[in-house]
Amino acid sequence: MTEFWLSLVDTLSSASAEVQLMTAWEALAVVLALAYLLLAMKANVWCWGAAFASTAIYTVLFWRVALLMESVLNIYYMLMAVYGYWLWSQGGEQHAGVEVSSWPLKTHLSLIAGTALLSLGVGHMMATYTQAAFPYLDAATSCFAVMTTYLVAKKVLENWLYWVVIDLVSIYLYLNKGLMLTSLLFVFYVGLAVGGYFLWRGALRQRQSQSLAVQGH
Repeated sequence: MTEFWLSLVDTLSSASAEVQLMTAWEALAVVLALAYLLLAMKANVWCWGAAFASTAIYTVLFWRVALLMESVLNIYYMLMAVYGYWLWSQGGEQHAGVEVSSWPLKTHLSLIAGTALLSLGVGHMMATYTQAAFPYLDAATSCFAVMTTYLVAKKVLENWLYWVVIDLVSIYLYLNKGLMLTSLLFVFYVGLAVGGYFLWRGALRQRQSQSLAVQGH
């Protein structure tokens, strides 16, 4: 009987230590994710380093708790972090890094239509073959997040507007699942996305003004 209790205590101690370790890694991932957003707002190339580290941690954490699709999604984000770093540091003219640009409305409408169709297909599969809550909204936020991450890497100004909508829908989903703290975190994300839009728009207008001044001379 004594051996049983000793074994139980050892098991509980090990489990507690593992939970504390996972919580510490999760906290680090959150801090790095916030660092990514703040650096991205300033168009700082090191945002991709923070993004890579954060998503690498989340990839392992999600895999360990059997959230396999979330883990796979974070592998995509890791690859996009590498791609984004290369574009921002080596892409563009004369390999000086890409500049903030604005895509025409027609292009965005095509992107939205294509991503929405993909979301419907993924949502239908989730609704048919899984027990997912809000399958269509869940699929939409995931598909649009994948597309929008590519826009961030390309430094497309309107990416921030996509993130505002994605984050607002995510807040609705999290509130319905009782995830209040995560909902508050995404409210903060909405504010950062709005701030990021105005910062990038200011940088774009400043570059356009400088270009017109040079052409005037």
